[in-house]
Formats: sequence, structure tokens, C-alpha cells
Amino acid sequence: MIAVISYKAGNLASVQHALDRGQIPYYLAKHPEELEPADGIIFPGVGHASSAMDSLREQQLISYLQQITKPLLGICVGMQLLFDASAEATPNGTPTQALGCLSGSLKRFEPKGNKEYKVPHMGWNQINYTQVHPLFNDIPSGSTFYFVHSYFAPITPWTLATCEYIREFSAVVERDNYLGVQFHPEKSGATGAQLLHNFHEIVRSHSCK
Repeated sequence: MIAVISYKAGNLASVQHALDRGQIPYYLAKHPEELEPADGIIFPGVGHASSAMDSLREQQLISYLQQITKPLLGICVGMQLLFDASAEATPNGTPTQALGCLSGSLKRFEPKGNKEYKVPHMGWNQINYTQVHPLFNDIPSGSTFYFVHSYFAPITPWTLATCEYIREFSAVVERDNYLGVQFHPEKSGATGAQLLHNFHEIVRSHSCK
């Protein structure tokens, strides 16, 4: 079964509704001992990276998430926190230090005077695969997903799919058991539902090993 991390930065309602619609079994978990029985983890996130890290720290989740070997899917800010750091500043003005499961740092979109582009990047946009992966089963490259974000992950060795807005950035990443999507599959209609189904299949396959 999948555990969905319940913390202050999690957009739980829409994720729960999407999992319910897809008949994907799950439960909510706040602490490491509650996550331990799960076969896989969904790590949602919205809002400020620094606040999200504070919430993870309060719930003693940081070291646990850094050490797990079961499949984990980070969504939006959940994906961003898998990296080393984000340019999104803490209250004292320093960059936010994140989980460090993937090397690299998040940067802020800079329109550079082009009035056609606004920050945040909000709305539907297509993604293009750079690698074949089970997360993309029955989803063609070029499919569209719903994005809402002001910070982005550059192209890295962990990039599975890219998106273009102001510049090219990582839309989907993977390293070992960690998967991340910058968009919101739970708000992306049938295509997003298929991606959540595919993650569930990845979790099921991993639990059978």
C-alpha cells in the first residue's frame, strides 16, 4: 500500500481525491513509524520550500526520507525538496537546504523582460521524454500536465522528461528509488491519473521483489 505524507505543505485533498478516483489504496502518515509499513510513498507539496522543510523537521521525517529504499514519488514542491537546495530563501535570506537525495539546486524563473512569460509558470504544458520509464507507460511523449511553480530544476543526469517555459527544465526526475514530477498529476485529468496508476504499479512490482 502507498502512504501519502501528511504535513503542513502537502496538498492532500486533491491527491486523495485522485487516488480515490483511481481506486489506488493508500493511507495518510505523519511520522517515520507510520510510513515504515508502506510499500511506496507519495510526497506532495505546495507553497514555500523553507516552510515545507520546517514541517518535515518537526515531524522527524528528514533523515527517514534520506535513507529509504522503497519507491517515492515527489510532487511539485515534494520533487523540489529531493534536490540539494532551492534558491527560494529562508526567513533569514539564505537558500533553503533540502533533502539532498538528488544533486543540484533549484533556480527561480527570470522572465528577462519578456512580457509573454509570467512567474509563476501556471497552466497546462507538455513534457518530452529523455528516457523510457515505466512511469510513462501508456502516456505518449508530448502529453500535457498541469504546472504551478516559480522555481525549477535544471536539466541534470536524473532528468527523465523536460518541459519548456522561459527555458528548458526538468519536469520528471529519477535517482534510484526517488521519482519526482514538477507538475500536479492529481490535477492533470486522465493523463495524470494514468501516471499515478503507473507509480502504483512500480510500487507493486518493487514490493514483490
